[in-house]
Amino acid sequence: MEPWHACAALVETGDPDRFMAVMSCGVAARARLFPLYAFNLEVARAPWLTQEPMIAEMRLQWWRDALAEIAAGGLVRRHEVVTPLALVLTPAQVALLDGLIEGRRQDISREGFADHAAFDGYIDATSGNLLLAATLWHGTPNEAAVRDIAYGAGVAQYLVAVPELEARGRRPLVDGRPEAVRELASAALVRLRRGRAALGGGFGVPLRSTWQAGAVLQQAVSDPGRVARGSLGLSDAGKRARLIWRALRGT
Repeated sequence: MEPWHACAALVETGDPDRFMAVMSCGVAARARLFPLYAFNLEVARAPWLTQEPMIAEMRLQWWRDALAEIAAGGLVRRHEVVTPLALVLTPAQVALLDGLIEGRRQDISREGFADHAAFDGYIDATSGNLLLAATLWHGTPNEAAVRDIAYGAGVAQYLVAVPELEARGRRPLVDGRPEAVRELASAALVRLRRGRAALGGGFGVPLRSTWQAGAVLQQAVSDPGRVARGSLGLSDAGKRARLIWRALRGT
């Protein structure tokens, strides 16, 4: 069994939408993207596995230490995600993923975002760094365009998660009023479309994980109450249809 197969199993269980997206790609892309997305899944989970902030910090630091070992190019700890990740990461990607971990420290705190700039920074550090890291295997991307797409996709995913975050006692949005939610989703949709237009269909494989973002953001713009009701998102049939369409277009 290839080392990345265990990562694929983790993503299939914990991040099924990204699993679908990666499975629409070729085997070479899967060998890189599954370890990346398994890493992202494990880091995203880390702050939520304990009620103790110090233990959560230690969990995130474990992943930062693992990345440091990969960057050093020497002995790397044996782990079902770290081991295959070490086979595919470049130093530039390691730096991006280290920034992603730093962004996830926000999830440890029960305090909400101080302002819109703090929220945008969180989305950029998590969604932005992850997507940019994925594109670096396919050449030198237009970073601003990739980060625009990642912002749209990150906001879409975050809005879907709002009810669960509130159930966990968090204050996920700077301003949760319907008009503010509509404004946030509209701005994210503008950036998503701007980024895609700038890339002109390039970098299709690593960007395929964002295939639902436009539809979800449009739902939030049309009816921001869907965020609080937890009714954002596509049906399984709708997801498959959109993904097949993008795969056939190579985008």
